[in-house]
Amino acid sequence: MKKIISGVAFIATVLLMIAATKDKKSELTKNFTTGDTEIASINSMSFGPEGILFIGDSKNAMIYALDTKDNTLQEKAASIGMNKFDETVAASLGTTADNIRITDMAVNPVSKAVYFSVHTKDGTPVLLKLVGKKLENVSLKNISYSKTSLKDAVAADAKDQRGRALRHWAVADLKYHNGKIMVSGLSNKEFASTFRSIPFPFTNKQEYASLEIYHAAHGRYETYAPIKAFDVITMNNEEYLLASYTCTPLVLFPMKDMQNGKHLKGRTIAELGGGNSPIDILHFEKDGKMKFYLSNTNRPVMRIYLDDIVNTNASLTTPVTEFGEAAGMTYDNLPFVNVIQMSDLDESNALLLRRRRNGDLYLHSRNKKWM
Repeated sequence: MKKIISGVAFIATVLLMIAATKDKKSELTKNFTTGDTEIASINSMSFGPEGILFIGDSKNAMIYALDTKDNTLQEKAASIGMNKFDETVAASLGTTADNIRITDMAVNPVSKAVYFSVHTKDGTPVLLKLVGKKLENVSLKNISYSKTSLKDAVAADAKDQRGRALRHWAVADLKYHNGKIMVSGLSNKEFASTFRSIPFPFTNKQEYASLEIYHAAHGRYETYAPIKAFDVITMNNEEYLLASYTCTPLVLFPMKDMQNGKHLKGRTIAELGGGNSPIDILHFEKDGKMKFYLSNTNRPVMRIYLDDIVNTNASLTTPVTEFGEAAGMTYDNLPFVNVIQMSDLDESNALLLRRRRNGDLYLHSRNKKWM
């Protein structure tokens, strides 16, 4: 009898958990609509809860939430190893590798499925899901979604001092964190470098602060460059934004100060070397220590220890005069070069998309113990 009662109790508990999940999901997606998203570009992607994929669209100056309905729990991802991945992507779209550009990669933390955003030669955005060794198209024209506009985004026709278009940086990076979409990019204000906090589900509420940093490689304070890659870290029970910029300052901002309308000066804790731009930051705990991994356009992946960030007194305010020289907090260079995209895959593995010396674009999982 006890076994029967325990079995009934177990089934009841499972049913309650399923019901709770459904209720939570309906709360997150109850205001979604189904149809054509009209997404014009995919500049950055990040997953949130329940398989919801957030997309930053710089052309439209918009943040989208897509209900992928890809929410079946998978504890461990399958091993991945695919050569000539750009050719595989292109073939799935009926074209050649020179006609496509992979703009981002994101792993669904629930299903462990990998998604890729691609722009075709004419700029059309495409969303693909890796299923085994094949890529499936995820429709952007018939999907459940929600969206919100970026307030005061950099103008569509804005240009920098060299005449280069700036609209691409309306969304430079984004992440879902504690019920909010956090977005770095440029605004149309005098101090253009901006960090936004957007509650989800979307409302009319949107907060953003303007940012200022000391750029040691340039020897000056700057307010016009966007954060290219960021993460949120916890130090002494407080959250900080760990922000990386082109050419390549690493800067800390207290999250508690990221309030609407504020202008903040960050603390530059490292100059990682000029002539380079960061791409992705991921973190995970290894050997009892939290570590951060930064991929770059012109430098190898860098490994940074949280303990070193916590303990550093570095606050750079003087120029680095030697081109490419590093300063401030120390870091390790790992033997991973030409890493185009980098994501957390599961508890034991990371996912790297990198260009080999022979030109082959290689997508592969890597055990974190070797990182």
